[in-house]
Amino acid sequence: MNRTLLLLSAAGLLALGALSLGKPSPPPPPPVTDTSHTVAQPDEQPATAVLPLLVAQPSDGALTLTGKLSGTYVQTGDSEAFAWLELKARPMEAQRRVPVNMALVVDRSGSMSGQKLADAKRAAAELVNRLTPEDRLALIHYGTDVKVIPSRLVTPEVREELLASIDRIQDDGSTNISGGLTEAASALRGHLAQFRVSRAILLSDGQPTAGLVTEPELFHLTRRLRDEGITVSALGVGEDFQASLMRGMAEQGGGFSGFLNDSSRLAEVFSRELDQATSTVARRVELRLTLPPSVRDVEVMGLPSTREGAVVKVPLYDLAGEQSVRVVVKLTLRASATTEPLPLLDATVRYLDVAKDGMAETTLPLKAQVTEDAALVRAHLDRDVRVHAVRALGTQQMRAAVEEMKRGNRQGAVGLLGNARKLFGSSAAALSGELAELDQTEAAYGRASNDGDVRRESLNLYKKTMKNFGENNAY
Repeated sequence: MNRTLLLLSAAGLLALGALSLGKPSPPPPPPVTDTSHTVAQPDEQPATAVLPLLVAQPSDGALTLTGKLSGTYVQTGDSEAFAWLELKARPMEAQRRVPVNMALVVDRSGSMSGQKLADAKRAAAELVNRLTPEDRLALIHYGTDVKVIPSRLVTPEVREELLASIDRIQDDGSTNISGGLTEAASALRGHLAQFRVSRAILLSDGQPTAGLVTEPELFHLTRRLRDEGITVSALGVGEDFQASLMRGMAEQGGGFSGFLNDSSRLAEVFSRELDQATSTVARRVELRLTLPPSVRDVEVMGLPSTREGAVVKVPLYDLAGEQSVRVVVKLTLRASATTEPLPLLDATVRYLDVAKDGMAETTLPLKAQVTEDAALVRAHLDRDVRVHAVRALGTQQMRAAVEEMKRGNRQGAVGLLGNARKLFGSSAAALSGELAELDQTEAAYGRASNDGDVRRESLNLYKKTMKNFGENNAY
């Protein structure tokens, strides 16, 4: 009996062995990613080291590019790191004003009726009064159809004619944004060679309902105009415009975006647009990130980018004297052991130098040592870049909260704001301002009692995220 049981047990084990041989092998465990640069451990002391700021070469152009990595070392294998970059324009030469080739594109659709159109006309008149005979202006106003007052030098006689044309504008029709921009481009093109700065200022209070109506179509249009040498700024006024459309058009057009609940601010913003245009030192600014084989993936935090092979292109806005833009880049790495510094990123900025009227570029290579010692990695993290990284990660949660606000998902939005609070809290001393703004946002969102209140809070939060991501091209 015992022998029979033994034989049956042996047969069963053989059968199980045969079955296991026929099964596929379980997948290998995922690689362990070192997150020393991006995630603070509960018992970890705050980073105190400050790495030297590197300056791109050449450094004598209209723009200066500086930057550094989040640490001196990266660990072998899979890991994450950050790069922080700042682009700053040199001061404008004293008493130097750049003549401008400008088109003002004003929405006169039916929804602009009343105070908004009155304020837009007053702002346009103030802009005309600030232009000089060295400047050109085309005036375009659009509803369903588009009307054009051709581009001319703003002599005293032309000024009076433009002011009279502005006074005659009446509200009518739907919202043909693409038609207005297309006519603006036609008015500007004939003078691109004579002017170093050409800019279209678009104003709208609503979503496009005629011509091109989707965001991708309008983004493509503004990017094409930027490539031709025409900067596009996009200003939304009132409470019904599409904030993502205005922002995206400005990002692709190299200009500024505006989110104006109060149309009485239009005169101030038009004036600032003129100041921006007449003090521009660099146009068609583009950041190019060249990735070595050790970089598996890259994320440009909060900014649009496109990747072509090993090169990531990030369009940036025109820069006037002493203006700046900050860029935070997250790198996903796979580093092999080496005794030589490992290239992690080559950052190149290409732009049109307005003073020299020619293209220029400056390049900054960033490298790190490779080690197997995790403690060594943590001991050589950069305090400042760690703060920039935490701010960017928290701001991603804030931007996601904006989208949940728009969907009416109050619980989801509050949860994402809580995620941002936890991230900012890991660098509470450095990010106290961001934490205070979160307090204000949560309180205001909690008090919101209707769709209009929610829309205003989502727009305010969206503007905060642009500032946190290092963008300085919004009103």
